[in-house]
Order: sequence, then structure tokens, then C-alpha cells
Amino acid sequence: MEEGKKDKWAWLKRSDHNYFIPYVIVVTVVVAGWLLFFSHNSVLNWVRAAMEVKAQEKEMARLQSEIDAMDAQIENLSKNRDSLETFARETYHFAAPGDDVYIVE
Repeated sequence: MEEGKKDKWAWLKRSDHNYFIPYVIVVTVVVAGWLLFFSHNSVLNWVRAAMEVKAQEKEMARLQSEIDAMDAQIENLSKNRDSLETFARETYHFAAPGDDVYIVE
């Protein structure tokens, strides 16, 4: 090294600091591990939350498709009296006055 320039890492090379560096590394690793895996806001909780969000989004999409199908069925039933009558007879076993209803299971 040139005269007049100081080594910025010289303080680490001193023999009285050599025992301190491994402890700093160990403590840093332990604290980082604790924060990443065991704290309230850990990476594992983030992953679980992301998986839950994806599952909820899939459920929302499934339910939205069911709602769309039911809306289409309601629209069809409200426009066509014959389809409404058929739906009521098949689903709720309704009958017109004077009809005999037979249910076969």
C-alpha cells in the first residue's frame, strides 16, 4: 500500500477484533433466521398467505361462474313461461290443478 493511504479494513485485521467477528456473524445469522422463519411476519406466513389468496381467487372465479349461470337461467325463466313451468314441475314437483304427480326415485 502507498504511504499516506489507510486500509479501510485495517481495524478488522487487528488481533484484538478477531474473536468478535465470528460472534457478529453468528448473531446476524440467528436474528435473520428468526425474522425469516419464526417471527409473526415471517416468510413462511407470506407463503401461506399467498397460497390462501390463490385458493380464494379460484373459489371466487368458480362462484362467479355459478352466479353467471344462475343469472342466465333466471333470465331464461323470466322470459319464457313454458320453461318456468317445466322448471317448477321438475325441480319442486309442482303440478297444475287436476294433474297427478308421480315421483320415481
